[in-house]
Amino acid sequence: MKGQILKILRKENEVVSGEMLSSELGITRVSIWKHIRRLRESGYSIIGTPKGYRLINSPDIPFSWEFPERESQIHYFSEVTSTMDVAKDLARKGCPDFTVVVAGRQKKGRGRLKRIWFSSEGGLYFTIVLRPKISPVVSFKINFSASLVLAQILRNMFGIKAMVKWPNDILVDGKKISGMLSEMEAEADMITFLNIGLGINVNNDPTSEEPMADSLKKVLGREISKKEILARYLEEFEKRLNNVTLDNVISEWKQYTLTLNRYVKIVANHEVSEGFAIDVDENGALVLGLEDGSTKRVIYGDCFHT
Repeated sequence: MKGQILKILRKENEVVSGEMLSSELGITRVSIWKHIRRLRESGYSIIGTPKGYRLINSPDIPFSWEFPERESQIHYFSEVTSTMDVAKDLARKGCPDFTVVVAGRQKKGRGRLKRIWFSSEGGLYFTIVLRPKISPVVSFKINFSASLVLAQILRNMFGIKAMVKWPNDILVDGKKISGMLSEMEAEADMITFLNIGLGINVNNDPTSEEPMADSLKKVLGREISKKEILARYLEEFEKRLNNVTLDNVISEWKQYTLTLNRYVKIVANHEVSEGFAIDVDENGALVLGLEDGSTKRVIYGDCFHT
């Protein structure tokens, strides 16, 4: 109902009477007043006059009602330990495919290899619960799709040269804008759920903790709408999963990468690999050319461009 009230107020862009809202939405004027009060408590500036209500401005917070077609799928929290933790709990309890957990802040945001993802106010942090009908052995293609879609929409929305770094970071001018984490549970050869978590530096400043990171606000010199990025990403990612084959995702991903044809270092839990990045193979592994002329496939780890 909050979403429907906002839709009417935004459409009219002037004072709308409580009587009109009540009639159009089929609820009492008292109920309208209660919803307006809750919207104000959530940060919406709505003035009340003897003639009705007018929306002055809205907070850039991805509340579920801001996505009318997805409202039942989106769970917004002002603060959580980690969106991945909440999503895992929902997935194990049977939440539907494409459930989304979004947070304003994460107290214990996680990156790859159990590293901390600094999650200050102003960033966009969310996890998508997927239940793809594919074998676990090809689940990596969804990870590559997730980072590819983000690079494409950042380019299209803001005209910036967003690039992917193996396996799934997004860089702009060589600095990290976004990182991704995935977690999967499976039984036999069927995926139970695959959770894709993304942290995007939008209006926050991550440089005090990560000097080689950057944010969209710093790159573009202005505030960016987190709601618009999330809406666009969910739309494009879902469209790709539903309508585009995963067969060619690696070759498409390679068109946007900065990792190939350079010397790199890959740090995993108990191993460090260094070499010239020759290719990303059909299984998503990074192929390194070593000094002795041999090659090595690396399937997991943090990649450092040198």
